[in-house]
Amino acid sequence: MSGTAYAAVDWGTSSFRLWLMDRAGGVIAERRSDEGMMAAARAGFAAVLQSNLDALDVAPDLPVVICGMAGARQGWVEAGYIDTPARLTAVLDRAVMVPGQARDIRILPGIAQRDPNAPDVMRGEETQLLGALGLDAADEATVCMPGTHSKWVDVRGGTVRRFATFMTGELFGTIARDTILSHAMAGAEDAVDHEAFKAAVTAAFEAPALAANLLFRVRSGQLLFGGSASAARETISGTMIGLELAAGLAGQASASAITLIASGRLQVLYRLALETRGVRINAVDAVRRGLAMAASTIWKR
Repeated sequence: MSGTAYAAVDWGTSSFRLWLMDRAGGVIAERRSDEGMMAAARAGFAAVLQSNLDALDVAPDLPVVICGMAGARQGWVEAGYIDTPARLTAVLDRAVMVPGQARDIRILPGIAQRDPNAPDVMRGEETQLLGALGLDAADEATVCMPGTHSKWVDVRGGTVRRFATFMTGELFGTIARDTILSHAMAGAEDAVDHEAFKAAVTAAFEAPALAANLLFRVRSGQLLFGGSASAARETISGTMIGLELAAGLAGQASASAITLIASGRLQVLYRLALETRGVRINAVDAVRRGLAMAASTIWKR
């Protein structure tokens, strides 16, 4: 396509997003699918990427920059990790070229926290941090990145100091699908029950040790007193997110501002949860901007 400078790809475990970008970082076209790492490992990463590029009729020499699970050990080409404390600029310096390809394809590395008492890794989120904070971020920031595996990150002066991962989304999915609580939320409507959600966030935040009991109360309360499937879903969701906030906000003043990197329903829920705790929020959706910074640095555009 005329004006296209490069393709940017966010390759998750279960999802694939590709954008054709111009030199200014604007989006010309995009593709989204469920061809994440798990599917691409079977079909072939090169084949999945090429089929999506072909669908957009791009030039055979168009460069591609990729973040996410394509760089994992089980992915296309392992891109490794940068250890904390990790400068965000180092993510760009350590991009790995995919060998044996006609076009220039680069995969960004992740970040590792090699602390025996708190080992942790991120892959893909480092690019969101780049997009949200920029290359020359001078201020301190606490960043919350909701998802299947939510991240809470301490960034100071453009350096990732520490971070922690919470399996909030994955646990919610397991509870909703594979436990007795699946009956309580069957047929839930799309609309968010704000009051049920806020009450659940508060209960879990204030008494995290009761988490297993709070979850069972969803079922017993519905059986004894009634209640909608949507209220049950939001109570489960609020309980899980409240637990995450209890850890993520530990030791922070209630007035501290959190940079929230999220979109869609997750942004709605986490914004509501943080506001329930009196936390100021700066909400952004940053992955495309981070990939644009990477492309600009790698190819000096």
